[in-house]
Amino acid sequence: MPSTIAQKLIASHLVDGDLAPGSEIGLKVDQTLTQDATGTMVMLELEAMGLDRIRTELSVQYVDHNLLQTDEKNPDDHLFLQSAAERYGLWFSKAGNGVSHPVHQAHFGRPGATLIGSDSHTCAAGALGMLAIGVGGLEIAMAMAGQPLYVTMPEIWGVELTGELPDWVSAKDVVLEMLRRHGVSGGVGRIIEYHGEGLKQLTAMDRHVIANMGAELGATATVFPADDAVRDYLTAVGRADEFERWEADEGAQYDLTEHIDLSSLEPLIAKPSSPGNVVTVAEAAGEEVFQVVVGSSANPGLRDFAAVAEILDGQQSHSEVSVDINPTSREVLADLITGGWLTSLVSAGARIHQSGCMGCIGMGQAPASGRNSLRTMPRNFPGRSGTEEDAVWLCSPETAAAAALTGKITDPRTLTETHGIAAPHPRMPDRYAHIPDMLLAPLPAEEAAKVELVKGPNISSLPDFAPLEDHLEVPAILVMGDDVSTDEILQAGSRVLPFRSNIPKISDFAFTRIDPEYPARAKATEGGHVVIAGKNYGQGSSREHAVIAPRYLGLKAVIAVSFARIHWQNLANFGILALEFDDPADLEQITRDDVVVLDGVHEALQSGTQLTATIGGREVGVHHRLSDRQVEMILAGGRIPLAAREVTS
Repeated sequence: MPSTIAQKLIASHLVDGDLAPGSEIGLKVDQTLTQDATGTMVMLELEAMGLDRIRTELSVQYVDHNLLQTDEKNPDDHLFLQSAAERYGLWFSKAGNGVSHPVHQAHFGRPGATLIGSDSHTCAAGALGMLAIGVGGLEIAMAMAGQPLYVTMPEIWGVELTGELPDWVSAKDVVLEMLRRHGVSGGVGRIIEYHGEGLKQLTAMDRHVIANMGAELGATATVFPADDAVRDYLTAVGRADEFERWEADEGAQYDLTEHIDLSSLEPLIAKPSSPGNVVTVAEAAGEEVFQVVVGSSANPGLRDFAAVAEILDGQQSHSEVSVDINPTSREVLADLITGGWLTSLVSAGARIHQSGCMGCIGMGQAPASGRNSLRTMPRNFPGRSGTEEDAVWLCSPETAAAAALTGKITDPRTLTETHGIAAPHPRMPDRYAHIPDMLLAPLPAEEAAKVELVKGPNISSLPDFAPLEDHLEVPAILVMGDDVSTDEILQAGSRVLPFRSNIPKISDFAFTRIDPEYPARAKATEGGHVVIAGKNYGQGSSREHAVIAPRYLGLKAVIAVSFARIHWQNLANFGILALEFDDPADLEQITRDDVVVLDGVHEALQSGTQLTATIGGREVGVHHRLSDRQVEMILAGGRIPLAAREVTS
């Protein structure tokens, strides 16, 4: 039977289950990716499990998020991560080398491989014909210990691309069109597979842009074919020998289908404060702009920066606009210098920052309060920028450059008439810069076994969590609406992320974007508590801290209309029960501090999927989607109590 690329990738790595959508499957993991905002927890988990050395084909620890060194916390954690990489046999990418996703694509990504990462944008590697999935850190730790990745088998969503992108329209507009059509939960439970004649115009880095923001659609993964464009890319980064063709069979059938005529697209922009709040740039034109930020894993390629440089060449940015440039890797920065593009950016008034995530995760470049910031980044959740009352818009490099010139949101197609600027078509080099020395190779096993982990004073051990009780009678101390993001559950940014290795301290920030009093109320509530939410609870980042911190404060269960995939799995990993309303209308009857009663929990979880909760004196039907494996984890208090046994068996 003809197969799609996604089906081929899954079938070639399947170790448990079958390809029926909705069933649980186990996949062999070839590669893993961790970054410094999530990697410290992963390394502590490896230590807790007693792992000797990783058992994957290749694992890489990147330092790209927490690059600001305003005190000792971040550099202390960098030393810890380097020592853990040496101890357990990982590659290590030093601070300032670049954002994990484009660096991994350039140095390690290969067609046909599976990659999981403790960063939700790991899906970007689907640009190379990989099955790349963002997961929680504990999944990474288990994969490094040789265990399969368990996921729910997704539906395969075939998106046919035809036509050619017009001038002033680029890859970012393609994924923004998907978000305009389907919103931030349109891809939940699905792998998006792009195909069609329109792919011929899209380079591997263009595809990276589109695959990256599949995370914003809620998709499990995004897959592109490994075709001539991928071969050309691997040749340009000096790895032509690793090319392997992966394409869908003729006549392959998709579970769902979609069509985008690239020639019909126009510049798009996501308004504050959701990636799904997409309109045309023409509709938003005229809004004053204070800041423009170019970079991040959502627009990481040399072409994205070069296009901005060519638009700004010979011009000066608007006097009231801060133009911030985040080169995504040392190699991109080197190519910007060689191509003369960096000179154009500097001459136009741009501020050049170090290679890394920076403003995307709220590590610097925070905008002024109440002022619009246009960014080529993947997310604009409230406060993510580092400014609580922010107004962040997501757009293409072309649209960002137009605003940098005019001081207003401007349809870039008008620049030809108003400024005499031709549409940018930067010519890429035949070979990209190659700077491998900031990637440190794994130590030999004998030498690695002698390495001691370097733990600064801000690194605490993982807490021990008790098993879930059979009877719960606890208050619902927080009732929320739809699309609550992990940035709202446990915020990022320069004020919070330095405590990512200190669970007691970082817990003081749990849910404070929604309710500043939550940590204090949780600590004052004896016996634990639950929280209630609407649809798509836990969208966004893969960070485990958004589960561990509330768990530390006594969270026993979350009852929601529906959950985002990664957060739902993370809840099970740390022993928090995730339940869904049978009737979403029941959410409307619940108020804060209503007492939630769940009785006979253990038998109910083991015998079926239905439970009855009493909430505020009313009986409410709820259900779970946990596999038998996840139920075992929940009843044990999380996966870590089971992990040592799994690793040594």
